[in-house]
Amino acid sequence: MARRNLFQPPPPPDTDNSAVPASEQKVRFPNTGAMSGVKSTLKDVASNAVREISVDVIEENGPKDRLSFSDADVVKLAESIKAHGQQVPIMVRPIADKPGHYKIVYGRRRLRALRSLGIPAKALVRSLSDEEAILAQGQENTQRLDPSFIEKALFAAELSSSGYEQGIILDALAVDKPMLSRMTKVARSIPKSVIEQIGSAHGIGRRRWEELADQSRNNSIDLEQVTSALQLNATKSPDDRFSMICGAVSQMLKPKATSKPVPSPTLAIKLSDGTAIAEVKETARALTVKLSKAEAPEFAQWMRNNAEAELTRLYEAWQAERKPD
Repeated sequence: MARRNLFQPPPPPDTDNSAVPASEQKVRFPNTGAMSGVKSTLKDVASNAVREISVDVIEENGPKDRLSFSDADVVKLAESIKAHGQQVPIMVRPIADKPGHYKIVYGRRRLRALRSLGIPAKALVRSLSDEEAILAQGQENTQRLDPSFIEKALFAAELSSSGYEQGIILDALAVDKPMLSRMTKVARSIPKSVIEQIGSAHGIGRRRWEELADQSRNNSIDLEQVTSALQLNATKSPDDRFSMICGAVSQMLKPKATSKPVPSPTLAIKLSDGTAIAEVKETARALTVKLSKAEAPEFAQWMRNNAEAELTRLYEAWQAERKPD
């Protein structure tokens, strides 16, 4: 289906009859005249005129192309509208089964500000299909708001889950198929609740979002659990909140240091008079008996000469103790 730019007036009716034989022109256009031309012109002007509509009859449901804007944003915009008037109209479309009521196409933040002021909205009214409304919404935001990567990714995922065809989504976001695939992958890998807590994060590009999505998916990391353990509200910007989550995930993926065995304390063997004759030291692989030549040189020499016999005797005595009676 051919797409037209929904921000521009529709093209005027084709009045070029030069290619039609004169004999056929009267038959094909029997009622062409001054009044017909005036009616056509008035119809075109009316369809593109900005109208004032009560905010009470405008509904806000439908796919959202931006993450939630803060109350501070609405207050700031309301102050600007109060001082300078509504400079940019919103776009609405009639609700077929509710005469006199409209559904927002784009301009949700402006509508919220106008509601707070209690004044009517300046709006363009278009009779659009669901697909045309999505195209208008995507075009307006791309041209005016510059949504972040993650906002586009969420919008794409929501449109896909709502049953919109891929071609409509591509046109609405002005992206190609590979980019749409990447957006969808990120939006499906990172829980929406986590993304909403982070925010729009305009300073975070596609690659970093993809890295976080890959890390969480490939390592079965519960990002909702990670996020709940962090104090994200204490940070000032969405970029900071994103960095905090990435830091926590990276910490989880660091290889755990192998704990070294705690060495056993050295056992000193002393005589009743305090003379140290030996030290016994244990490691993971051996038990070492160290005789002191300084404190008991003669005993050390005797042990050197009789080590084999004495150790054999000790071993046999140990075995004998192990045998049952």
